[in-house]
Amino acid sequence: MHTMGHGHDHHHGHGHGHPHHGDGERRTLIAACLTGAFMIAEVIGGLWTGSLALLADAAHMLADTGALALAFFAFRLSRRPADDKRTFGYDRFQIVAAFANGVMLFMLALWIVVEAIERAGSQRDIAGGPMAVIAGLGLLVNIAAFAVLHGGDRENLNMRGALAHVAGDILGSVAALTAAAVILFTGWMPIDPILSVLIALLIGRAALDLAIRSGRILLESVPDGIDPAILGADLTNNTDGVVKIHHMHLWCITPGRPMATMHAVLTAEACEIKTVSALRRRLTEHHGIAHITIEVERE
Repeated sequence: MHTMGHGHDHHHGHGHGHPHHGDGERRTLIAACLTGAFMIAEVIGGLWTGSLALLADAAHMLADTGALALAFFAFRLSRRPADDKRTFGYDRFQIVAAFANGVMLFMLALWIVVEAIERAGSQRDIAGGPMAVIAGLGLLVNIAAFAVLHGGDRENLNMRGALAHVAGDILGSVAALTAAAVILFTGWMPIDPILSVLIALLIGRAALDLAIRSGRILLESVPDGIDPAILGADLTNNTDGVVKIHHMHLWCITPGRPMATMHAVLTAEACEIKTVSALRRRLTEHHGIAHITIEVERE
């Protein structure tokens, strides 16, 4: 006869990450306001000076403002409690937001590369002085936004997505400032599209990493740092009465909230309640998995 040993510790399992939500929410809102306010100035400056680096950075800041707003909304939504239709609550929305941010960043990087290639074939005069002033101010604003976000929970993929956006903004401002300096001192205009491509490549790499990480969670992949074969062997070798562990499924709602279901084959004389309790304790204390469902089978 099969019986179910449920290892649900709802308080522990659903509590991961929630203490950081209020702090992350506040930090993303401040960063969104800083980024959005200066983005308007960069659009005007880019059109005035004719600099692709400034316009690319402005476009990036526009995408970042939307991304930070999305991250803020994700934090707000994830605070809502679980209900009958959403038994895991709304935490997973943070991962959806992180995936969307990664895709948006990657598309933005592609746009910058295409625009830079088009501009490389035509010489355009760029006002280096105003460009340097605007890029310098943008750098200060982006550093301030990054400092606000950097104090948050960096294990949270939603926060990591926001940080990746603002880090890209910082690099964009540095590229624009460097291009302005080269134009002012040498008059060499191609530096503008060249540095734009460089920053697009850096943005694209961060975007790809974010999309892959969040995509793996959305696809219910095994959480990072857990090997099912090693986990099964550890539970079998270190729990009295366990013959083998099979039909194991491992996934996570968000990083820090891993979950597991498994079948445990016990010896004929093993006490089911004590053995399941020992398995749960081993999973929680040694592997950080608190939300567990164990189905018991007899040898």
